[in-house]
Amino acid sequence: MPDLPPLSAVRVFEAAARLENFSRAAEELGMTQAAVSYQVRQLEDRVGRPLFLREKGRVRLSEAGRRLAPAVSAALADIAAAFAQLSADDSGVLAISTIPSFGGTWLSARIGRFQVAMPDLALRLATTGRLTDFTRDGIDLAIRSGVGPWPGLAAEFLMRYHVTPLCSPAFVEAHGIREPADLLRVQRLAPDDPWWAGWFALCGVSVPPAAPRPGIALDSQMEEARLAGSGFGAALMTPIFWRDEIAAGTLVQPFPHVYLAPVSLWLVRPESRHGVRKIKRFREWLLAEMAAERARGQAPSAVWTAPEQLG
Repeated sequence: MPDLPPLSAVRVFEAAARLENFSRAAEELGMTQAAVSYQVRQLEDRVGRPLFLREKGRVRLSEAGRRLAPAVSAALADIAAAFAQLSADDSGVLAISTIPSFGGTWLSARIGRFQVAMPDLALRLATTGRLTDFTRDGIDLAIRSGVGPWPGLAAEFLMRYHVTPLCSPAFVEAHGIREPADLLRVQRLAPDDPWWAGWFALCGVSVPPAAPRPGIALDSQMEEARLAGSGFGAALMTPIFWRDEIAAGTLVQPFPHVYLAPVSLWLVRPESRHGVRKIKRFREWLLAEMAAERARGQAPSAVWTAPEQLG
């Protein structure tokens, strides 16, 4: 074990360095100014050089203090995060972050089964398109869309993102949509989305260089489903997310062609969280649900193959 300075003195130095004021540091730490000055002196005696310059009733960091302060702040932050993480591991709450299109459809329709299997574990489900900061947001694991990998995170492949046009039955009939090229002359949601060009290319349809008319761009499939189901256009959506709506007839998939997007869905967690029971249990449950989804056979087999395995 290295010969470390007293942690109490290190804490005092961090506060005094951050505030460059002994009185304010004392107030923050619940100490007297004299106690702060004493702890700083102890640390200076240990390193053999001044960490602060005292000038007419004020202090400022010396060159040595400026070199030391960032490392000390980072080390204390890591210690605080480690203890907070340990408390989170032992808590009865599992915090999951997921993109809205997956969390608001496929996952929300099934998450109740996990709750039944783990009645002692409370769930906090956050749906957001923002990239998760696990420490800042207090998140245990996330379902992320992207290509990976992400430094410091363990990412487990779930499925390839795949889309096809969905719309209302009335929209198909009103516009006489019989072949893929017919979608070039009707209202499409997010018509400038490059995935439209990928889908048309898959169908052998040449796409004009510009959209024929201004379109509506929405933040998620949840919003697109509401507009498409109301007959306002065709939207590129993931059919297995909308199986119930397709079965009920509120949405239809006019063509069998499914475009495999250049991103995938991943189950992501910090590498340091390996072995946490509540994370392991959710992972096991989610992978079993994904296996059941694959067994349904209602999506191309390539959907379930990681991109690097496609050669």
